Amino acid sequence: MSSLNLDDFATLIERPDAGVRRDAEERRERLVPSAGALGRLDELGEWLAAAQGALPVKPVERPRVLLFAGDHGVAKLGVSGGPAGGAHELVRAVLDGVSPAAVLARRFGAELRVVDMSVDCDAADLPEDVTRHRVRRGSGRVDIEDALTVEEAERAFRAGMAVADEEADSGTDLVVLGDLSVGGTTAAGILVAALCGTDASVVTGRGGFGIDDLAWMRKCAAIRDGLRRARPVLGDQMELLAATGGADLAAMTGFLLQSAVRRTPVILDGVVTAACALVAQRVAFRAPDWWLAGQASGDPAQAKALDRMALNPLLDHGVTVGEGTGALLALPLVQAAAALAAELPERS
Repeated sequence: MSSLNLDDFATLIERPDAGVRRDAEERRERLVPSAGALGRLDELGEWLAAAQGALPVKPVERPRVLLFAGDHGVAKLGVSGGPAGGAHELVRAVLDGVSPAAVLARRFGAELRVVDMSVDCDAADLPEDVTRHRVRRGSGRVDIEDALTVEEAERAFRAGMAVADEEADSGTDLVVLGDLSVGGTTAAGILVAALCGTDASVVTGRGGFGIDDLAWMRKCAAIRDGLRRARPVLGDQMELLAATGGADLAAMTGFLLQSAVRRTPVILDGVVTAACALVAQRVAFRAPDWWLAGQASGDPAQAKALDRMALNPLLDHGVTVGEGTGALLALPLVQAAAALAAELPERS
């Protein structure tokens, strides 16, 4: 049994400022060009105003790309296009600046941070600032065993909360959230299927690396088996994350909830972040008001989770690589919305 009272989040999390949003909508009516001419950029500007509690909207000047990393034991079943235990290579590519997310973050002027929660490598192989929140080395095979103990899940969840506080305290004004995992989309599929009450085949996608039909069938079977283990603990979100999530997913869930408490807006990336958001929504129903869906990855579990949370993706470019890449592509759009909302003149 977890010692963390998740019910507190439902009380602590408030919606973005509705009064400021109304003022932003009224101000938009007076701007050039006419309301509606900028399409969804208008909506984004008004959302930012409410999230910031300020009018006119302040520019997004200190965005942070935050990537939680972990390996999943279920990858040993051949459910992923990446090698089991391969998250270390993903992390190293980001740190070396040669991953898609690293390239885009550099181009867009966003600082990038990697948080190792359960990468299956010696901690000494990665920088200390990356590994200081690590809970364990790899997560359990969720088709036959728990990913974590409940105590480990709580440690990971609290680590995510701590990271959210660190970012808020440092002045981060927008987070682009992603994952660096191998097998993470399988765990995410289990969570989405369990929370949406659907079958494994409905939520089984091809993953960030792309898989063939045989691997897809293995993944579907793993989600089916994990789903049998998830259903009995649906009433306790910490037990659910322990049974069929993983340390990286538990940390992202804690991060999302505490970011909402701290009024920090977040752009979600792919299916893994969407699954964590869905768990977080079950904990605190107002939390999704602080999030944007950066992109539609084409994963059926992501689509189902976003639909359940009423989040409409900003982009749909077929980006499946994960690692925050798709959400990063949405960052300039959000920054453009802020600039337009703040700087367009009013009609005379």
